Amino acid sequence: MAASKPKAELISAGGTLTMEIDDPTIIKLRAMVTAAFEELDWAVRFYEVWKIAAHDKDLHARMGTSYSTHAFMIARAALQREMLLALMRLWDKSAKAIQMHWIESTLRRSAVIDALALDRSKRFGLDVFDAMRADLRLKADEAIALIQAYRAGPNKLALEKLIKLRHHRLAHRQVTSAAPEAPPDEREIEEFYRVNTRLIEILSSLVNAVGYTVEDGAGVYRHYANFFWAGARGEQTEGHPNYRKPTRPRNTPSE
Repeated sequence: MAASKPKAELISAGGTLTMEIDDPTIIKLRAMVTAAFEELDWAVRFYEVWKIAAHDKDLHARMGTSYSTHAFMIARAALQREMLLALMRLWDKSAKAIQMHWIESTLRRSAVIDALALDRSKRFGLDVFDAMRADLRLKADEAIALIQAYRAGPNKLALEKLIKLRHHRLAHRQVTSAAPEAPPDEREIEEFYRVNTRLIEILSSLVNAVGYTVEDGAGVYRHYANFFWAGARGEQTEGHPNYRKPTRPRNTPSE
């Protein structure tokens, strides 16, 4: 029986395979992407419930200036804080946390993409390896571009503001004499949310071979949120359990 060909010859003419799928680097990469997937799911839940509370003008009108509006504003602020905290956990730098900068540098390594492509190709036959590798490389490049835009590109300032907001006000409460800097505006927060949802979609497919569309889950949470906020109203709105029909002011002549 002829000796079997080296694995490198089987997957690509003249190529070499320098990393296996069980390499510690890939194990770490997959663990980070799984954690990021779970954290983003929480961010999506908070976002969908917060977005209605923040932008539904009919809901605002029903709340009015009643006593219950104070609790409504507290709940709305808490949802936004938790949404931002969940998103910022994707960009930690602690060695034991999710690290986008490490994910970016790891995806630049050809050996990582080769190992992922080979593992995926085994299910269909090694003759699809080259096409699989090209597809995964495209996904990796898109993920790298999204991360790079916040680390050193046009969105760097927005990320720096979000990091300062997290460190100074959300995760900690720093007391300084310096004047507070302008917080990120709503446009920057919305864009950061949108980019992170797209980024985790790509990473889940690329690294963990999990097809994931954020909108599928977001639609479910949005449906629940609509039902929840539909019942929210201030005591000045008819239908509230504490509603009292307004009485005619004193000294007002009858019609």
